Amino acid sequence: MHPEYQYLKLLETILKDGKTKPSRGVHPVRSIFGYQMKFDLRYGFPLLTTKKMPFKILANELLWFVSGSSNIKVLQDNKIHYWDEFADKDLNLGPVYGVQWRHWQNPHGGEIDQLAWAINQIKDNPNSKAIIVSAWNPADLTEMRLPPCHTMFHLDVTKGKLKMLLYQRSSDVFLGLPFNIAQYAMLLQMLAKVTGLEARELVVSIGNAHLYTNHLEQAAEQLKRVPMKFPRLSIVGDVDDIDSFTIDNFELTGYEAHPHIKAPLVIL
Repeated sequence: MHPEYQYLKLLETILKDGKTKPSRGVHPVRSIFGYQMKFDLRYGFPLLTTKKMPFKILANELLWFVSGSSNIKVLQDNKIHYWDEFADKDLNLGPVYGVQWRHWQNPHGGEIDQLAWAINQIKDNPNSKAIIVSAWNPADLTEMRLPPCHTMFHLDVTKGKLKMLLYQRSSDVFLGLPFNIAQYAMLLQMLAKVTGLEARELVVSIGNAHLYTNHLEQAAEQLKRVPMKFPRLSIVGDVDDIDSFTIDNFELTGYEAHPHIKAPLVIL
């Protein structure tokens, strides 16, 4: 069965069995609790085909996470504007995602580069069961313009294959989740590249999986579509350091998809 049917099954389950509850925004959500998907990268790069996805936008956002920045100016320069309503007047989001990945503040006045630490662990201690990078820092939540939805990722090395488990506390299944699946599959390939391993599997585990009530018709439309073959994502150029990647190091081939389905971003 095509791996994308896992995502379509999630849409179907929420529409059929989800319970409606209020959210922090204007629109309520229909949600379920607890769902997991697995994507074997031997079958292609998991960029959804039942609606066209903007690869360069999601890739540039991931590179921004990896950079450790909180300022969205670089996103705006790349025509990414969905963070605009969350940022303060100086275009900062507070200590969100990338800040926690690269600049976690320790209680002794220093900081921890979790991503660099994880790469070193993959290389030097590959049998560890504790290679985890977390964006969920309770001490910083009140300073974040938005608490992290994709909360942490856990890495496993087995027989030269690198696997990743992503945990999301909350997932906007129609708009956000397709981005997150592709971004973490891309990050998995980046980590495999700099550690000399094969990127094998992305596991996505979700706590609250929801559709906003103004996305229900769009989800029903997407369910009418049949997935196409996943594309391939190749890393090109001589890059061996996590901070050296640019958008030009990624080559997406064979991507065919159904037309884009427009849906409004829900601003909290």
